[in-house]
Amino acid sequence: MTANQDVRLHLQHRLDVLSNRIGAIARDLRRPTDPDWVERATEVENDDVLEELDGASRAELAEIRLALERLERGTYGTCARCGRHIPKARLAARPSATTCLTCAAV
Repeated sequence: MTANQDVRLHLQHRLDVLSNRIGAIARDLRRPTDPDWVERATEVENDDVLEELDGASRAELAEIRLALERLERGTYGTCARCGRHIPKARLAARPSATTCLTCAAV
């Protein structure tokens, strides 16, 4: 298995995890509210947290889809700013990275 195949599998797995999380959040947000006002207040607070998690998950999902597109185009691992190679350690830590550390710091 090539390095790109490993990356693709990792990204696809993460995409699946995030898709499942987004679906679970959507189901939780559609649930009927509790008639008790104290419980309803707690639910509203929980819904706020769920909405934040949903937003973060959707943002990561978009980044992963873009990374998969870069893999298809053959530009994965190339800095979008300077065109240099993005080190493997950075890609291991953040597989959706589009810039090298130097450009990311700017």
